[in-house]
Amino acid sequence: MNLCDFAPEYIRAIQPYQPGKPISELARDMGLDKHNIIKLASNENPLGTSPLALEAMMIALNDVALYPDGSGFELKAALSKRHGVDPKQIILGNGSNDVLDLAARVFLKPGATAVFSQHAFAVYPLVTQAIGAHGISVPARDYGHDLHAMLDAITPETRIIFIASPNNPTGTVSSEEDLLRFLERASRDVLVVLDEAYNEYLPNTHKTNSIAWLKQFPNLIITRTFSKVYGLAGMRVGFGLAHPDIANLMNRVREPFNVNSIGLAGALAALQDNEFVERSFALNRAGMLQMADGLRKLDIEYIPSYGNFITFRVAGDGSNATKVYESLLRQGVIVRPLGIYEMPQHLRVTIGLASENQQFLDSLENAIGELV
Repeated sequence: MNLCDFAPEYIRAIQPYQPGKPISELARDMGLDKHNIIKLASNENPLGTSPLALEAMMIALNDVALYPDGSGFELKAALSKRHGVDPKQIILGNGSNDVLDLAARVFLKPGATAVFSQHAFAVYPLVTQAIGAHGISVPARDYGHDLHAMLDAITPETRIIFIASPNNPTGTVSSEEDLLRFLERASRDVLVVLDEAYNEYLPNTHKTNSIAWLKQFPNLIITRTFSKVYGLAGMRVGFGLAHPDIANLMNRVREPFNVNSIGLAGALAALQDNEFVERSFALNRAGMLQMADGLRKLDIEYIPSYGNFITFRVAGDGSNATKVYESLLRQGVIVRPLGIYEMPQHLRVTIGLASENQQFLDSLENAIGELV
């Protein structure tokens, strides 16, 4: 018998998460100059990294021979001050993905169930399956979360519900009223994970007072990240906010030193860089308008988005979307196919710099023309 046969069946059945294609890989595969390739596949900040974070990380390089502060004391203190929570309510993660995994490891087990929406972040079913628990995917409504149906999907075995707002990859957002009503109706025996990775890209009219809800709902955990608007995707720093008892359990299973010292320094400095966040938000808003206008001129259907990306539909069956994706690659433009999200006709594109957005739109026009 092969040694791998002794691994649990639910582990052997996992389909690994597929990240966006790296620029270096496309350059090798297509024989392209990497300097002419634009990557609009992974929702990274086109402005790069917060300058304050870069400066702090350069200084932190001097101490990389030492282990990082395993408690993340300084970053937790800054997050505590920023969000008005006790440091005991904070869980630091190797990106917010790590926090999602910690929640699953603490509250799920074989036989338990987790509820999430169709077309929601691929990590939710992945971390559920890795525990041997059962995932319940609730059909989406207009590509967004059907919160009423998700409530109805709860069973006595349900331990976690994952909600993303804004949702990746559709860009849809749940209203404050709907989220609050959901929390009021959900069983307090079920952990509600509210994934707000793209929260900083929301206009004030669509932001919720979610952190204040922690006092009212001890079964709520909010996850956020430094990967998006702060431009620290390569450093992998995220955090969760929860009731102290929940945070305590999650910190018990958290890997020692799960956030590296350079990431800790960068995140701490990035929190103070309001100017960079404001520039990133403004660029994204302008880019979203540019992308939406360009897609309309090409008569391409898209899903209105509240993130830093936009998802559009290629007419015809899924093979047309694949052809457009491959054509874009040949032209040096990397976007994200969405077959794994049960959206084979759709592609997702990150909002980039104005010049990158235009390069994408021009390349997309060429790709659509090749279908005729």
